[in-house]
Amino acid sequence: MRPESRLASILTSLALVAALAGCSRVTFLRPDASRGDFHRTAPEVQIRTDGGPRAAAFNLVQVARARLLSGDADAALETAQRAVRIDARHADAHSLVGLSLDALGRGAQSGAHHRRAAELAPSEGALLNNYGIWLCGNGRAAESLAWFDRALAAPGYATPDAALANAGTCALRAGDAERARASLRRAVELKPDNALALRSLAEAELRLGRAFEARAFIERRLAAAPADEESLLLASQIEHRLGDTAAAARYVQRIRAEFPRTPDSAPEGGNR
Repeated sequence: MRPESRLASILTSLALVAALAGCSRVTFLRPDASRGDFHRTAPEVQIRTDGGPRAAAFNLVQVARARLLSGDADAALETAQRAVRIDARHADAHSLVGLSLDALGRGAQSGAHHRRAAELAPSEGALLNNYGIWLCGNGRAAESLAWFDRALAAPGYATPDAALANAGTCALRAGDAERARASLRRAVELKPDNALALRSLAEAELRLGRAFEARAFIERRLAAAPADEESLLLASQIEHRLGDTAAAARYVQRIRAEFPRTPDSAPEGGNR
């Protein structure tokens, strides 16, 4: 993922919902399903105004969140780190440190904070989900699946389709296409236009030798949200598997036209 796309993905995971007298409520939401990447989430936090170290840490989390939303990941990181120094047991402060490091392309360093956030708030499905994403993105896809299971089991977890889509995608990376297919189908049942689930389900079906089913899901993915390079490449591979070389070539041409910074090295079958 390009740095600017990575930052956009992190930024879309944050949304300010309401401001209340004497107490601001901030909710971190999963990214819009139109993006073809993992769904990062974080829980609600209360921003206190009653003074003291705990309240100061809460307020710094608010500031860090706003800075991340504005695109200043460096400032967000510095502010979230200050919150952690004030209150080392503030789960959302650790989560924001992790998200800021992710946005800066420093994912190798963010894992400790995502894990600490999950440990400090073991009933917060959002933070369990985020640590699962980190594991999956750092070569530990099989290990990540248990964390998505924990997220799904967390009381009141509001976005199960996100964790299911993440779990299915990571099961696919772990080589378990059957588990991936089951999780992804559940995600699509909950949210039919979940772009990540649709793309990964198309890949799972292709791996299981069901190319016609794969075609149906990739077409749904391309109808649900703006195309990304990965989805177009997968569509080309599916058509190539089905023997429609003309359709495969059209998808490759779309990649070249819509993503001109991509090295122009894909053969007609879409394998690169």
